[in-house]
Amino acid sequence: MAEAKPTTTPRKKQRRSVPSGQLHIQASFNNTIITFTDKKGNALAASSAGACGFRGSKKGTAYAAQVAAEKATEAVKSGYGLNTVDVFVKGVGLGRDTAIRALSNFDITVDSIKDITGVPHGGVRPRKARRG
Repeated sequence: MAEAKPTTTPRKKQRRSVPSGQLHIQASFNNTIITFTDKKGNALAASSAGACGFRGSKKGTAYAAQVAAEKATEAVKSGYGLNTVDVFVKGVGLGRDTAIRALSNFDITVDSIKDITGVPHGGVRPRKARRG
C-alpha cells in the first residue's frame, strides 16, 4: 500500500523592504528593457516593451518604453516599497528619456542618471587591401 506523504503548506516568500535601488534601462532601436535592482544588483522586477504586448517595430517606440517602465515601477513600488533610484541608461533607442519620465507618476526620486552606453575603441579589423 502507498504511504500518505505528510502535507506541507508552501511558505509564502517574504518580500523584503528595499527603500533605494537601481534602475537599468537598455534602450535599443528594436526594444526597451527596464530592470529594477537593489544596490547590489540583484533584480527585483523587470519589464520590456515586448512583454507589454508591443510587437514588431512598435517595440522600439518611446510610448512602448513608457508603458514598460510604468509596469515595472508599479511592481517594484507595491512589492518592495522602493522610493529612490540611481538610473543607468544603456543604448541609443527612443525610450531612454521617456522611461525616466515615467517614474514621476509613482513618486520615485531619481538620485542620479548615468549613461553607460558602450563606446567602441579600436573597432573591427579592416578589410584586406585591394590587389592590382
